[in-house]
Amino acid sequence: MRKISLTSWIMIAMVLGVVVGLWVHYTGSAQTIDSFSGGISVLTDIFLRLIKMIIAPLVFSTLVVGIAKLGDVKSVGRIGGKTLLWFMGASLMSLLLGMVIMNSLELGNELALPLPAANAATGIEQTSLSFKTFITHVFPRSIFEAMAGNEILQIVVFAVFFGIATASIGEQGKIVIKGLDAVAHVILRVTGYVMYFAPVAAMAAIASVLAVKGPELLVTYGKFIISFYLSILGLWLILLLIASIFVGKRVIYLAIAVKDMILLAFSTASSEAAFPRLIQELEAFGCPPKIVSFVLPLGYSFNLDGSMLYMTFASLFIAQAYGIPLTIGQEISMLLVLMLTSKGIAGVPRASLVVIAGTLSLYNIPQQGLLLLLGIDQILDMARSATNVLGNSIAAVVVSKWEGELGETAVNTYK
Repeated sequence: MRKISLTSWIMIAMVLGVVVGLWVHYTGSAQTIDSFSGGISVLTDIFLRLIKMIIAPLVFSTLVVGIAKLGDVKSVGRIGGKTLLWFMGASLMSLLLGMVIMNSLELGNELALPLPAANAATGIEQTSLSFKTFITHVFPRSIFEAMAGNEILQIVVFAVFFGIATASIGEQGKIVIKGLDAVAHVILRVTGYVMYFAPVAAMAAIASVLAVKGPELLVTYGKFIISFYLSILGLWLILLLIASIFVGKRVIYLAIAVKDMILLAFSTASSEAAFPRLIQELEAFGCPPKIVSFVLPLGYSFNLDGSMLYMTFASLFIAQAYGIPLTIGQEISMLLVLMLTSKGIAGVPRASLVVIAGTLSLYNIPQQGLLLLLGIDQILDMARSATNVLGNSIAAVVVSKWEGELGETAVNTYK
């Protein structure tokens, strides 16, 4: 009897979540709906907490081992340079795509909803957008503090120093590398156990959203949601086509290889949920562990393609809704601000909204316009998270090919 795949279980769970969520929405009282949503969302919270439990030790152990195996600072710098070059190009392309689509559709001008008052509270805590704050935040005060807070970028910085130093002390360093390699394998086994809970978390996440929001939300915001999802699909196509320049038709096998993780990120609205298993899938695809363990952690801080697209979508939507015209020069400068201020804020709750709120104030656009989108943020976040997973997978494969180290395993596996 054929074993049911993780993809099938998650899809079954999502359908069940839709049915349960709509049933509660239409049959329950307001109090019942709130109680149900709060209660069942605990299952999703537990799963995401288990994933967060894994991420810090996994990033540290795999990255230190990978860097130590690279052998020298020159190799780290070369791979890091190629990785960041790809990230910046992908981010800029995502932002530009959002700008072109929003200027073409002008969705904000067709909004048939009352605009929030300029003094309305958004409930979104702003962070400083200064360059100094960003740079200093990259470097950890304590590795234990960074791990406790799942500050991936800070863990990466410490792991780079630790990995280079470990490789430089010879035989004693090999003992540390061997130990951390064993730790990485143990954490990956733990990941396998945690993934058994993924369909339950997916069902709970979908049911919770639909119980509260119901399908009525699609009527009010249908055009915005559909336009955003179609734009996301367009971004996927562009990324895959660009990747095909490097790896040819193997890009199709890549999409098949990571489909489970894309679906998991979509259903839970969290790209972090896919991180541990994604490492295994990319290594099975043919990417060397040393590159995967270097590119993926950086990608979760620097390469959020879905979030980039959403930032221009939301910013220009709000500007259009309030009737505030922006010149092409202002829009381009807004893209650059969004690209720079979004780096390194992974792990911040509602990170995209925090960055958008800070950017809007620079152009005298009411931040209260974000209240127009808060109701559908969960639905949009599902698409953003799935796109971030695909974008980082493509980045790892492209850099591996760029380094001439992409294996051929996947062709036989996914044909």
